[in-house]
Amino acid sequence: MPALLMRDVRFKYRGSSDYALDRVSLEVEKGEFVTILGANGSGKSTVCLLANGLIPHAVPGDLEGKIEVFGEDTSKSTVAGLSARVGIVFQEPESQLFCMSVEEEVAFGPENLGIPRHEIRERVEWALELVDMKGYNERSPFSLSGGQKQRVAIAAALSMHPEMLVLDEPAYALDPVGRIGLYSVLRELRGRHGTTVLLAERDAEEAAAFSDRIVIMNKGRVVQTAPPREALCSPDNLRGMGIQPPQVSEIASLLNSRLSTSRYSFLNVEEAESTIAREIFKKKGRSAR
Repeated sequence: MPALLMRDVRFKYRGSSDYALDRVSLEVEKGEFVTILGANGSGKSTVCLLANGLIPHAVPGDLEGKIEVFGEDTSKSTVAGLSARVGIVFQEPESQLFCMSVEEEVAFGPENLGIPRHEIRERVEWALELVDMKGYNERSPFSLSGGQKQRVAIAAALSMHPEMLVLDEPAYALDPVGRIGLYSVLRELRGRHGTTVLLAERDAEEAAAFSDRIVIMNKGRVVQTAPPREALCSPDNLRGMGIQPPQVSEIASLLNSRLSTSRYSFLNVEEAESTIAREIFKKKGRSAR
Protein backbone atom coordinates (compact mmCIF):
# COMPACT_ATOMS: atom_id res chain seq x y z
CA MET A 1 0.00 0.00 0.00
CA PRO A 2 1.63 3.29 -1.07
CA ALA A 3 1.56 6.39 1.12
CA LEU A 4 0.00 8.34 -1.76
CA LEU A 5 -1.72 7.01 -4.84
CA MET A 6 -3.09 9.24 -7.61
CA ARG A 7 -4.64 7.87 -10.79
CA ASP A 8 -5.73 10.04 -13.75
CA VAL A 9 -6.40 13.01 -11.52
CA ARG A 10 -7.82 16.18 -13.04
CA PHE A 11 -8.60 19.27 -11.00
CA LYS A 12 -9.87 22.71 -11.91
CA TYR A 13 -10.19 25.42 -9.27
CA ARG A 14 -13.59 27.03 -8.98
CA GLY A 15 -13.83 30.00 -11.31
CA SER A 16 -10.92 28.85 -13.49
CA SER A 17 -11.29 27.68 -17.08
CA ASP A 18 -7.99 25.76 -17.02
CA TYR A 19 -7.10 22.53 -15.27
CA ALA A 20 -4.43 22.88 -12.59
CA LEU A 21 -3.83 19.12 -12.93
CA ASP A 22 -4.49 17.19 -16.12
CA ARG A 23 -4.44 13.37 -15.96
CA VAL A 24 -1.80 13.16 -13.24
CA SER A 25 -0.80 9.74 -11.95
CA LEU A 26 1.67 9.42 -9.09
CA GLU A 27 2.71 6.95 -6.41
CA VAL A 28 4.75 7.69 -3.30
CA GLU A 29 5.86 4.65 -1.34
CA LYS A 30 6.00 4.55 2.45
CA GLY A 31 9.30 5.93 3.73
CA GLU A 32 10.24 7.58 0.44
CA PHE A 33 11.61 11.09 0.05
CA VAL A 34 10.04 12.40 -3.16
CA THR A 35 10.53 15.91 -4.51
CA ILE A 36 8.13 17.46 -7.01
CA LEU A 37 9.95 20.03 -9.13
CA GLY A 38 8.10 22.63 -11.13
CA ALA A 39 7.71 26.32 -11.81
CA ASN A 40 4.82 28.37 -10.49
CA GLY A 41 1.63 27.08 -12.07
CA SER A 42 3.04 23.61 -12.76
CA GLY A 43 0.55 21.92 -10.42
CA LYS A 44 2.91 20.90 -7.60
CA SER A 45 1.06 22.89 -4.90
CA THR A 46 -2.22 21.35 -6.03
CA VAL A 47 -0.74 17.88 -5.49
CA CYS A 48 0.19 18.91 -1.94
CA LEU A 49 -3.38 20.05 -1.22
CA LEU A 50 -4.74 16.78 -2.59
CA ALA A 51 -2.34 14.74 -0.45
CA ASN A 52 -3.92 15.87 2.83
CA GLY A 53 -7.53 16.27 1.73
CA LEU A 54 -7.73 20.07 1.61
CA ILE A 55 -8.85 19.35 -1.93
CA PRO A 56 -11.74 18.58 -2.22
CA HIS A 57 -12.97 19.26 1.34
CA ALA A 58 -11.74 22.83 1.90
CA VAL A 59 -10.73 24.09 -1.56
CA PRO A 60 -13.63 24.04 -4.05
CA GLY A 61 -13.29 22.94 -7.64
CA ASP A 62 -13.95 20.15 -10.14
CA LEU A 63 -12.10 16.95 -9.23
CA GLU A 64 -11.84 13.73 -11.22
CA GLY A 65 -9.78 10.59 -10.70
CA LYS A 66 -8.63 8.46 -7.80
CA ILE A 67 -6.69 9.70 -4.74
CA GLU A 68 -5.79 7.43 -1.83
CA VAL A 69 -3.65 8.19 1.22
CA PHE A 70 -2.43 5.03 2.96
CA GLY A 71 -5.24 3.18 1.20
CA GLU A 72 -7.95 5.64 2.29
CA ASP A 73 -10.07 7.36 -0.34
CA THR A 74 -9.64 11.06 0.44
CA SER A 75 -13.04 11.97 -0.99
CA LYS A 76 -14.68 9.81 1.70
CA SER A 77 -12.52 11.00 4.60
CA THR A 78 -12.20 14.33 6.40
CA VAL A 79 -9.35 16.83 6.66
CA ALA A 80 -9.35 16.30 10.44
CA GLY A 81 -9.12 12.56 10.01
CA LEU A 82 -6.30 12.78 7.48
CA SER A 83 -4.38 15.32 9.60
CA ALA A 84 -3.58 12.56 12.09
CA ARG A 85 -1.66 10.78 9.34
CA VAL A 86 -0.53 13.59 7.02
CA GLY A 87 1.13 16.81 8.17
CA ILE A 88 1.43 19.77 5.82
CA VAL A 89 3.77 22.76 5.88
CA PHE A 90 3.21 25.71 3.56
CA GLN A 91 5.64 28.15 1.95
CA GLU A 92 4.71 31.00 4.32
CA PRO A 93 4.85 29.80 7.95
CA GLU A 94 2.82 32.84 9.09
CA SER A 95 -0.20 31.29 7.39
CA GLN A 96 -0.05 28.40 9.89
CA LEU A 97 1.01 30.15 13.10
CA PHE A 98 -1.64 31.70 15.34
CA CYS A 99 -0.92 30.82 19.00
CA MET A 100 0.73 33.12 21.55
CA SER A 101 3.69 30.85 22.29
CA VAL A 102 5.77 28.24 20.50
CA GLU A 103 4.69 25.56 22.98
CA GLU A 104 0.99 26.32 22.45
CA GLU A 105 1.52 26.21 18.69
CA VAL A 106 3.15 22.79 18.74
CA ALA A 107 0.63 21.41 21.26
CA PHE A 108 -2.44 22.63 19.38
CA GLY A 109 -2.83 19.64 17.05
CA PRO A 110 -2.45 16.88 19.64
CA GLU A 111 -4.82 18.74 21.98
CA ASN A 112 -7.49 18.68 19.28
CA LEU A 113 -6.95 14.96 18.87
CA GLY A 114 -7.67 14.47 22.57
CA ILE A 115 -4.18 13.20 23.36
CA PRO A 116 -3.50 12.94 27.13
CA ARG A 117 -1.71 15.99 28.55
CA HIS A 118 1.43 14.15 29.65
CA GLU A 119 1.83 12.71 26.15
CA ILE A 120 1.30 16.15 24.59
CA ARG A 121 4.19 17.50 26.68
CA GLU A 122 6.39 14.65 25.50
CA ARG A 123 5.44 15.25 21.87
CA VAL A 124 6.10 19.00 22.13
CA GLU A 125 9.58 18.50 23.61
CA TRP A 126 10.41 15.79 21.08
CA ALA A 127 9.31 17.87 18.08
CA LEU A 128 11.08 21.04 19.26
CA GLU A 129 14.30 19.16 19.93
CA LEU A 130 14.16 17.51 16.51
CA VAL A 131 13.94 20.86 14.71
CA ASP A 132 16.57 22.43 17.02
CA MET A 133 14.08 24.79 18.72
CA LYS A 134 14.32 23.40 22.25
CA GLY A 135 14.16 26.19 24.84
CA TYR A 136 11.96 28.44 22.71
CA ASN A 137 8.75 27.17 24.35
CA GLU A 138 7.63 30.49 25.82
CA ARG A 139 8.65 32.68 22.89
CA SER A 140 6.02 34.18 20.62
CA PRO A 141 6.23 32.57 17.17
CA PHE A 142 5.89 36.02 15.62
CA SER A 143 9.11 37.25 17.28
CA LEU A 144 11.19 34.58 15.52
CA SER A 145 13.21 34.73 12.32
CA GLY A 146 11.80 33.30 9.09
CA GLY A 147 13.79 30.09 9.44
CA GLN A 148 12.77 29.66 13.06
CA LYS A 149 9.10 30.19 12.19
CA GLN A 150 9.37 27.49 9.54
CA ARG A 151 10.93 25.12 12.08
CA VAL A 152 8.04 25.77 14.48
CA ALA A 153 5.55 25.07 11.68
CA ILE A 154 7.31 21.76 11.01
CA ALA A 155 7.36 20.94 14.73
CA ALA A 156 3.61 21.63 14.90
CA ALA A 157 3.09 19.15 12.07
CA LEU A 158 5.43 16.60 13.65
CA SER A 159 3.68 16.72 17.02
CA MET A 160 0.76 14.98 15.32
CA HIS A 161 3.14 12.05 14.60
CA PRO A 162 2.22 12.00 10.90
CA GLU A 163 3.15 9.08 8.73
CA MET A 164 3.68 11.47 5.83
CA LEU A 165 4.93 15.05 5.83
CA VAL A 166 3.94 17.24 2.87
CA LEU A 167 5.85 20.48 2.34
CA ASP A 168 5.08 23.14 -0.26
CA GLU A 169 8.26 25.15 -0.97
CA PRO A 170 9.14 25.39 2.74
CA ALA A 171 12.61 26.82 2.09
CA TYR A 172 11.56 29.55 -0.34
CA ALA A 173 12.28 32.51 1.97
CA LEU A 174 15.21 30.98 3.86
CA ASP A 175 18.88 31.88 3.55
CA PRO A 176 21.39 29.15 2.54
CA VAL A 177 22.12 28.20 6.15
CA GLY A 178 18.40 27.97 6.93
CA ARG A 179 17.81 25.82 3.86
CA ILE A 180 20.56 23.38 4.81
CA GLY A 181 19.17 23.13 8.35
CA LEU A 182 15.66 22.49 7.08
CA TYR A 183 16.70 19.73 4.71
CA SER A 184 18.84 18.13 7.40
CA VAL A 185 15.75 17.89 9.61
CA LEU A 186 13.79 16.27 6.78
CA ARG A 187 16.54 13.77 6.11
CA GLU A 188 16.68 12.83 9.79
CA LEU A 189 12.91 12.37 9.90
CA ARG A 190 13.05 10.01 6.99
CA GLY A 191 16.16 8.17 8.18
CA ARG A 192 15.43 7.79 11.89
CA HIS A 193 11.65 7.73 11.99
CA GLY A 194 10.65 6.36 8.58
CA THR A 195 8.52 9.40 7.79
CA THR A 196 7.39 9.66 4.18
CA VAL A 197 8.37 13.07 2.79
CA LEU A 198 6.65 14.71 -0.18
CA LEU A 199 8.32 18.01 -1.01
CA ALA A 200 7.28 20.56 -3.65
CA GLU A 201 10.15 22.74 -4.87
CA ARG A 202 11.17 24.95 -7.80
CA ASP A 203 14.89 24.94 -6.99
CA ALA A 204 16.57 21.64 -7.74
CA GLU A 205 19.78 22.24 -5.75
CA GLU A 206 18.79 20.42 -2.55
CA ALA A 207 16.49 17.98 -4.34
CA ALA A 208 19.51 16.33 -5.92
CA ALA A 209 21.13 15.63 -2.58
CA PHE A 210 18.15 14.51 -0.50
CA SER A 211 15.56 12.80 -2.72
CA ASP A 212 15.00 9.17 -3.62
CA ARG A 213 12.98 10.21 -6.65
CA ILE A 214 12.20 13.45 -8.45
CA VAL A 215 8.89 14.15 -10.15
CA ILE A 216 9.07 16.93 -12.73
CA MET A 217 5.82 18.74 -13.46
CA ASN A 218 5.01 21.24 -16.18
CA LYS A 219 1.66 22.88 -16.96
CA GLY A 220 -0.35 20.49 -14.80
CA ARG A 221 1.25 17.29 -16.05
CA VAL A 222 3.93 14.90 -14.83
CA VAL A 223 6.61 14.92 -17.52
CA GLN A 224 9.22 12.74 -15.79
CA THR A 225 9.68 10.56 -12.72
CA ALA A 226 13.23 9.37 -12.13
CA PRO A 227 16.12 9.13 -9.66
CA PRO A 228 17.84 12.51 -9.13
CA ARG A 229 20.88 11.74 -11.29
CA GLU A 230 18.67 10.96 -14.27
CA ALA A 231 16.05 13.64 -13.69
CA LEU A 232 18.56 16.49 -13.37
CA CYS A 233 21.01 15.58 -16.12
CA SER A 234 19.61 18.06 -18.71
CA PRO A 235 19.88 21.61 -17.37
CA ASP A 236 18.59 23.15 -20.60
CA ASN A 237 15.38 21.12 -20.39
CA LEU A 238 14.87 22.14 -16.76
CA ARG A 239 15.36 25.82 -17.54
CA GLY A 240 12.89 25.50 -20.40
CA MET A 241 10.26 24.50 -17.83
CA GLY A 242 11.15 27.32 -15.44
CA ILE A 243 13.14 25.10 -13.05
CA GLN A 244 16.51 26.27 -11.76
CA PRO A 245 18.94 23.36 -12.28
CA PRO A 246 21.61 22.56 -9.70
CA GLN A 247 24.99 24.15 -10.32
CA VAL A 248 26.62 20.71 -10.32
CA SER A 249 24.32 19.66 -13.19
CA GLU A 250 25.46 22.74 -15.11
CA ILE A 251 29.07 21.74 -14.49
CA ALA A 252 28.44 18.17 -15.67
CA SER A 253 26.74 19.46 -18.82
CA LEU A 254 29.69 21.77 -19.56
CA LEU A 255 32.20 18.97 -18.95
CA ASN A 256 30.29 16.61 -21.25
CA SER A 257 30.23 19.28 -23.94
CA ARG A 258 33.94 20.01 -23.67
CA LEU A 259 34.91 16.32 -23.73
CA SER A 260 32.30 15.28 -26.33
CA THR A 261 30.76 12.70 -24.02
CA SER A 262 27.57 12.17 -22.01
CA ARG A 263 28.95 10.04 -19.19
CA TYR A 264 29.20 12.70 -16.47
CA SER A 265 26.42 13.58 -14.01
CA PHE A 266 26.94 14.95 -10.52
CA LEU A 267 24.73 15.00 -7.44
CA ASN A 268 26.99 17.09 -5.22
CA VAL A 269 30.05 19.33 -5.21
CA GLU A 270 32.32 16.52 -3.97
CA GLU A 271 31.54 14.39 -7.02
CA ALA A 272 32.18 17.32 -9.34
CA GLU A 273 35.47 18.25 -7.64
CA SER A 274 36.91 14.73 -7.73
CA THR A 275 35.93 14.16 -11.36
CA ILE A 276 37.32 17.49 -12.57
CA ALA A 277 40.55 16.91 -10.63
CA ARG A 278 40.87 13.48 -12.24
CA GLU A 279 40.34 14.91 -15.73
CA ILE A 280 42.93 17.62 -15.12
CA PHE A 281 45.40 15.00 -13.90
CA LYS A 282 44.80 12.90 -17.05
CA LYS A 283 45.28 15.93 -19.27
CA LYS A 284 48.54 16.86 -17.55
CA GLY A 285 49.73 13.27 -17.85
CA ARG A 286 49.08 13.22 -21.59
CA SER A 287 50.81 16.60 -22.02
CA ALA A 288 53.90 15.35 -20.16
CA ARG A 289 54.20 12.38 -22.50
